Amino acid sequence: MLNGIRVVDFSRYLPGPYAALRLADMGAEVIQVEPPLGDPARLVGDQSKGTGLIYLANNRNKKSVTINLKEAEGRQLAFQLACRADVVIESFRPKVAAALGVGYEELSRERPELVYCSLTGYGQTGPLCDLAGHDLNFQALSGLLSQLKDGKGRPVQPGVQFGDLIGGIAASEAILAALVRRGLTGKGTYLDISLTDALIGLLNTHTLIRDVTGRTDGLPELGGELISYRIYEAKDQKFVGLAALEEKFWQNFCRGVEREDWIAAHVSRATPENPVYLQVKELFQSRTQEEWSQFSREVDCCLTPVLAIDEVLQHPHVQAKGLAVVLGTQRWGDLLQMDTSAGGYAPGRGKSGEASAPPPAAGEHTEDVLQSVLSVAPAQIADWKRRGII
Repeated sequence: MLNGIRVVDFSRYLPGPYAALRLADMGAEVIQVEPPLGDPARLVGDQSKGTGLIYLANNRNKKSVTINLKEAEGRQLAFQLACRADVVIESFRPKVAAALGVGYEELSRERPELVYCSLTGYGQTGPLCDLAGHDLNFQALSGLLSQLKDGKGRPVQPGVQFGDLIGGIAASEAILAALVRRGLTGKGTYLDISLTDALIGLLNTHTLIRDVTGRTDGLPELGGELISYRIYEAKDQKFVGLAALEEKFWQNFCRGVEREDWIAAHVSRATPENPVYLQVKELFQSRTQEEWSQFSREVDCCLTPVLAIDEVLQHPHVQAKGLAVVLGTQRWGDLLQMDTSAGGYAPGRGKSGEASAPPPAAGEHTEDVLQSVLSVAPAQIADWKRRGII
């Protein structure tokens, strides 16, 4: 759907590249502008043949151009490239993009229809805007982390980078809206996306509940307090999620396990004083997770297994819809990729049905992009390479 849209991405690590990945999977031409040594994400954490997995997981279907923004000629080259874009994404601290010559004010004077997205931890304004931060900081400050607790009420550090990823989704969503606006009015847009603010927005319901009731833990009905909406342990120490919130699903569950006497306890509390809760808990521990999975396919009661990543990959839902695809590459070997779009843009199909392109090597498309987009002569490209400009 985004064929013909060009994105120039100056961002690093995860949030910006994830936002750009979602656009690339929908057909946009995404040109990464990396420093001469490449995005630092190429060197972070576990690696495959010398390149970080965090980079390989989030940069398929993109082109890579290396430009040295510390050099005046490099900054001018980046400016020229950004002026040929429909969308620019950057994740520098506030005012840094402007200092590098690729800020919104400079670019919009040359290209007023540009959609420009600044993606930072705390936004361009406010008391924290100049501070550094990472995903854990954004989760902590937003209030999200306070909602993820263990049995003793202590916050649990999640293994998913919710701030980075949800912030990336917020950025791609805002960019798409700005492109619609441009299509209607011809006007560009400046987008100030804060990862922390994106997480705070998730707690809209919690905020109103706190204001009206004084409770700070959201909806207790969805937080494990009801016997019909809760995580239960199975016989094999694995877990299942029962979400029979509507009465019809709870009735289906009770009849399916031949305990119609439990129906009246639908919205009773999951406490040791509740005999039905203890009986339900004991019942779940009498069968394995796989047995409950089979039960859930036969009885419509909103019951699902709590799957580990390797189990997700083998699940019939993922298999049937092609949500996980292996991209075979000569450079890095096989790369297992997951669909990020929730809209049918699976990585194996890529844009417009084509096979997806693997993540690029740093600067792999520099020469091609400079020639095709900016009409730079080969001799000039060779000179810039020699002098470390690209």
